[in-house]
Amino acid sequence: MSGWIGEVAALLTAFCWAFNSVVFTLAGRRVGSVTVNALRLWIAVPALLLVHWFLYATPFPFAIEPARFLWLGASGLVGFVIGDAMLFESFLLIGPRLAMLLALLVPVFGAALAWAFLGETLRPMEIAAIAVTLGGIAWVVAEKNAGAAAASPPRRYGRGVWLAIGGAAGQAVGLLFSRQGLAGGYSAISATLVRVSVAAVILALAAFARGALRRRLEAMKDRKALLEITAGALTGPALGVILSLVAIAHASIGVASTLMSLTPVLLLPVSHFLFRERISARAVAGTVMALLGVVLLFLT
Repeated sequence: MSGWIGEVAALLTAFCWAFNSVVFTLAGRRVGSVTVNALRLWIAVPALLLVHWFLYATPFPFAIEPARFLWLGASGLVGFVIGDAMLFESFLLIGPRLAMLLALLVPVFGAALAWAFLGETLRPMEIAAIAVTLGGIAWVVAEKNAGAAAASPPRRYGRGVWLAIGGAAGQAVGLLFSRQGLAGGYSAISATLVRVSVAAVILALAAFARGALRRRLEAMKDRKALLEITAGALTGPALGVILSLVAIAHASIGVASTLMSLTPVLLLPVSHFLFRERISARAVAGTVMALLGVVLLFLT
């Protein structure tokens, strides 16, 4: 079993992303996506503090270098605060299945950013893989008579698509910053705690400045929403992020990233049975096509 720890962690990560996208959608319908984004981080921080204290005998990595803290803090701001805010709103507008399909753009944006800012080259096969991914996503998004497209007004649908694309871009930039913060073999769990903590503090300060902090906290009185947000927080910013880092540490990047990208496929039956979406053959084929593009991108 130890020889498969990375692959198992990657597959469990995909299940975590699928699960928390569903529960965050359900909670968002009750209390709003902005409240969900804030509460799930405020719930995740204590859990991560306990994990860090148990593993490293200190609740927080106080000895972190300032430059590393800035990189990880910026990653938390762009990824968790900005990127996830757009992604969670897209859950409500176009549903978790389509939003998570558009999240497959993260490695595409990541490859483009690495080419633009880190000097990494894009080989012909990588460009072809990006084209396949974009083609599969575009094929699904352009479908007008199935799933979220049939249930949403055109303006709402278009806004949801653009928000999901923005969320993917935010995640890609956040991962680029994390890469700098993790340089030199820094602890993935410590890095996750820093990212989540900075994001949680920023969201708390923003809510306080707008006079919305009390309203965010009052949302906890909705027990069903609180249960859904708590479950999503523990499987997302906490368990899911840690599992993804374990996967990358113990399996090849290509295999780990491919398995973690299975979330849109896992959401196909969930969207059909839970959200009553009509899943067309085109949606399935386009999702598989986009996933194959991601596989090619990481394996070339």
